[in-house]
Parts: sequence; structure tokens; C-alpha cells
Amino acid sequence: MVRIRTACATLALVGATVGVAAVPAGAAPAGAQSTTRATTCPTGWGSLAKTDAGATVAPLTNVRTGRHTCFDRMVVDVPGAGSGVGYRVQYVDRLYQDGSGHQIPVAGGAVIEVRVTAPAYDPETGAATYPGRVARPLPGVDLTGYRTFRDTRFAGSFEGETQIGLGVRARLPFRVQQLDDRVIVDVAHSWTATG
Repeated sequence: MVRIRTACATLALVGATVGVAAVPAGAAPAGAQSTTRATTCPTGWGSLAKTDAGATVAPLTNVRTGRHTCFDRMVVDVPGAGSGVGYRVQYVDRLYQDGSGHQIPVAGGAVIEVRVTAPAYDPETGAATYPGRVARPLPGVDLTGYRTFRDTRFAGSFEGETQIGLGVRARLPFRVQQLDDRVIVDVAHSWTATG
């Protein structure tokens, strides 16, 4: 009886060893496999000017940026404007300040001019609602580690319209979205469809 038990235990052990050896090296159980997929990025944005004719007297209060898998993003906050914020976003050879016509240097391989039809001041008092200074980088915006954005410059606010220069790595596709109380500018990392 002891011999039969020993023989069965030996067979079970050999069977388990053969079963494990039959699994290819590096293979994992079906539930534990991880899949590596390329991120599919939005396409079809293009690089031509994008506009919306809306306007508001609600003042702009903040400009912020963020990094995403497929694009870098700039958000212009206009609290209280709802969906009435207009814009004109386009590539320009050089950024010129409205009113004075002075050129404002913007670093990067290409320059996007972002115009938002909202003042950066209180229309009733004239007091600034955004701390930007003409020809200086946008306050609180740090572009370290961004794949596309290279520089930002505040160009001022003139006759109810605020102007910003956005330096990017190269002329790349972009989109503009107008959501409640903000305008969003996304500039793709490349012309391809993967991140």
C-alpha cells in the first residue's frame, strides 16, 4: 500500500512538472496578461484659423495649461461668460500687440495667436482681473516637460479683447473648444494618429 501511494505521489509530481514545462517561458495566465496598445489620438484638426464670433463683458481671470497623451492644452477661464466667449486662434509669423503694433517675441518653431473676446480687466472700473504683463510669460504657467508648448506671452487686452502668444515646437494641428466659462486650445504633439 505504501508503494502504491509513493507511486501515485511520484506520478502526480511528474505530471505537474510536465504541465508547467509545457507553458512557454514568459507566458502568463490569460487573466494576468497586460496589453500594450498605442493610444489613438484625435485627427482632422488641421492648422488653419479657428473662430467664433461670440463676445462677453465678463472678464478673463486665469490662463492655465496641461499635458495630455496626444496634445498640450491651454485653458482661458472667463467666469460668468457661459457659452458666449468668442475667439480667433491662428498661426502667425510674428505676434504684434493690438493698439501699439509692437512686436512681442515668442520662442518656438511656430507661433499661435490666441485672441479671446473678453477683457482682462473689469469693464466698469478698469481694474485688472488677470495679472499678466505685456510681453512677459503668463503668470503661473510652467511649460517644463511639455512636448509641444515652448513659450507663452501676454500681449495685453485692448477694446474688450485679450491677446496671448503661444510658442509651439512646430506648425502642428490644433483645435479650439468653447465650453461654459472657458476657451480651450489643444495643440497636437504630431500629425500622426497615435500618442
